[in-house]
Amino acid sequence: MGSMPGTMGMDAAAFMIMWTLMMTAMMLPSAAPFASMYARTIVRHRSRRLTAFAAGYLVVWSAAGAPAYALAWLSGEAADAAPTLGTVVAVVIFAACGIYQLTPLKYRCLSQCRSPISQIVVVSSFQGPFRDIRAGLHNGRYCFGCCWSLMALMAAFGFMNLWAMVGLAAVVAVEKHWVRGAMFGRAVAAVAFGLAIGVIFEPGLAPGLDGAGSVIMAMG
Repeated sequence: MGSMPGTMGMDAAAFMIMWTLMMTAMMLPSAAPFASMYARTIVRHRSRRLTAFAAGYLVVWSAAGAPAYALAWLSGEAADAAPTLGTVVAVVIFAACGIYQLTPLKYRCLSQCRSPISQIVVVSSFQGPFRDIRAGLHNGRYCFGCCWSLMALMAAFGFMNLWAMVGLAAVVAVEKHWVRGAMFGRAVAAVAFGLAIGVIFEPGLAPGLDGAGSVIMAMG
């Protein structure tokens, strides 16, 4: 499936459904270490409680669908208005990702994702019927803080770009699971800065913001 510009003609509700399904495919595998460790703390009603945990986790990423839709709409409008404007937006998206990759907040969230024991200590104190949803929300917010700038790259690559989905899911997994994940995250920042420069000379590096994509859809 190739890249498509903007919201791909979807309204907000349809886009957010698509976004939630996409995040389920891309992000839940990277949450597996924490989920597996959390599952070992559950003795009774495992299926129901793990479903509640997954629901809490996905609530975070589903809520992110609203700003993602706004970004998709704005980027699509920019690509339609002028190829140059689309390129400017692409530069901003790539550069913002590179900058965020180097911030303390990014590495605080990444460290929480890479060391699930510290999160387990916190969520083990949760009580009541909503404790599993709260645990999912807790884990999800660190995951979002770690990865939101990477997911924003989908606006540049195209929200239905299968290769971008696979590539970004792989980047997230390596950051979280590789012993040198923090160093890898800094390398990702360097790549993002390189793309921010490269897209000026080759707009096709951001197919989701390349005016050609909109022309092709209009001709169809």
